[in-house]
Amino acid sequence: MSLVLGGWVALELNLPDTTHMEIETQVRAGTTTLKSADGSILFQDGPASRKTVSINQIPRQLQQAFIATEDRRFFDHDGIDGQGILRAMVTNVLSGELAEGGSTITQQLARMTYLNQERSILRKLKEARLSQKIEDKLSKTQILERYLNQVYLGSGAYGVADAAWVYFGKSLNQLNLQESATLAGLPAAPSLYSPLSNPKVAKERRNLVLERMVRAEAITPEMAAKAKKSPIALNPKVPPNAQDQSPYFTAYLQQQLPELLSDEVLKQGGLEIETTLNLKWQKMAASTIKDVVYHDGYAQRFDQAALVSLDPRNGEIKTMVGGNEFEKSQFNRVTQARRQPGSTFKAFVYTAAIASGFSPHDGFQDAPFIVDGYQPNNYGHTYKGWISMHQALTKSANIPAVRVFMAVGFEPTIKLARELGIQSPLKPYYSTALGANEVSLLELTRAYGTLAAQGYRNQPYGIRSIRNRQGKVLFQNKTTKQRVLDSSSSAIMTWMLQQVVTSGTGKPARIGRPVAGKTGTSEHNRDLWFIGYVPQLVTGVWLGNDDNYPTTGTSTTAAATWGEIYETGCQGYSLSTLSLLAETDGPEGKHCG
Repeated sequence: MSLVLGGWVALELNLPDTTHMEIETQVRAGTTTLKSADGSILFQDGPASRKTVSINQIPRQLQQAFIATEDRRFFDHDGIDGQGILRAMVTNVLSGELAEGGSTITQQLARMTYLNQERSILRKLKEARLSQKIEDKLSKTQILERYLNQVYLGSGAYGVADAAWVYFGKSLNQLNLQESATLAGLPAAPSLYSPLSNPKVAKERRNLVLERMVRAEAITPEMAAKAKKSPIALNPKVPPNAQDQSPYFTAYLQQQLPELLSDEVLKQGGLEIETTLNLKWQKMAASTIKDVVYHDGYAQRFDQAALVSLDPRNGEIKTMVGGNEFEKSQFNRVTQARRQPGSTFKAFVYTAAIASGFSPHDGFQDAPFIVDGYQPNNYGHTYKGWISMHQALTKSANIPAVRVFMAVGFEPTIKLARELGIQSPLKPYYSTALGANEVSLLELTRAYGTLAAQGYRNQPYGIRSIRNRQGKVLFQNKTTKQRVLDSSSSAIMTWMLQQVVTSGTGKPARIGRPVAGKTGTSEHNRDLWFIGYVPQLVTGVWLGNDDNYPTTGTSTTAAATWGEIYETGCQGYSLSTLSLLAETDGPEGKHCG
């Protein structure tokens, strides 16, 4: 007696924790789920329960098909079905093969949620005890709902919603009787009974399910006979959540996970990652990038483009498109590419001047000159003579920018550029004023975001929080901002950058409301840039070629791309409601995008 009691205690102590059953039964071990800012699934990796549906969304006939096949006494037992086990043993002996299993739906759910596929007496004992615990905490309806959302049905489909799409290209409410029966026949041996690989065997299995539904009085014999005559009409499709909707962003975050979590936690999986991405804007941005490469790239000789958007108020990454085709190139041109920013760097030169006491109306000579053997030139070799700083920025004149750089000083300007957010090396050369040093699109956009945030610098981030399958928070981002520029200087620079869009090189970015931004073109038009912002959002656009081959385009194409995204996303909204993608799809987030 004491031996049995000791064994029971040991079994209880070795059971997985079922305290947070409401959460655990929705998340599988080994699965990583990335969610957008509004809770939509961006991507699931691993043995995921992909599309989760409520029991009311699962057709009654489909529920009956699974119950008739997997656990005909589901509503009569308490998690373990003695009659079912005995019946399965007799059936298997008579048939000479493993024709029927004895595990109830509750036992299968326990195994899927807490255990592995190990074949041992201990695992079966754990499975039985966990089934009882599940039955104590959840109703039969809740158990069936979780089972139908998690059961593996082959071909990468976890749950009936995915399986309906994977095999038939349909939503659940579109399934007919024979299709429901086909799905219900899969759990016992998904690869063997798959209609994609073994159509003849799958049809035989489907017909068996129909017979069991007749015995369970779920359908009539006539209904079964009619369904048996129907072929299995397949229309296979990839599960929606298995398609990464933001692949460059996903890869960017996955590279960061080892810095946030231990190897043990990452290996165990079952993680839910809440990201900062706005899915609606991400889709629109990705589509726009493809369009600009397709429509303008051929004529202007560029075949790549990249875009990133940040909320300047907190550093949240709202969109990230690292290239035109992730399938062909996983190189992220937002974070990994280092390119010459051209005239977009002038914003930092003039910011340093304003911060050091210059007025935007102070004038500098715009005329050819040589200093220490270096001779800058304006585009088109046209010169304006004496010109104010804000006019020089508006027209993107090179000579005044170099003169301002000299007047303020190399080191003070470089120091401020770093404080604004530029992390790449900046050399104290005259050409630095014209963007001769290489930077990434992300850091350049971040630096403009500091101006948009009235002088507060934020660290860009894409992960808000990470939870394990028990719902415990493993990581929570703590936003910290640092003032690096006084609000007066940032306001003056924003005004100057607005003039660029109103009447200068950034005109294609006009969207009918105040926009601050700057175009940029590197030598031989190798890089075409536009970085622009409104108070709630800063976005950087780059166009060019990976091999640094010259384009025949201009930065106005980048500005037009920026303008198209903002105008499309915010069409019909006033400036007072312009929350863009800084918010989620709550009361404020619906205003724009």
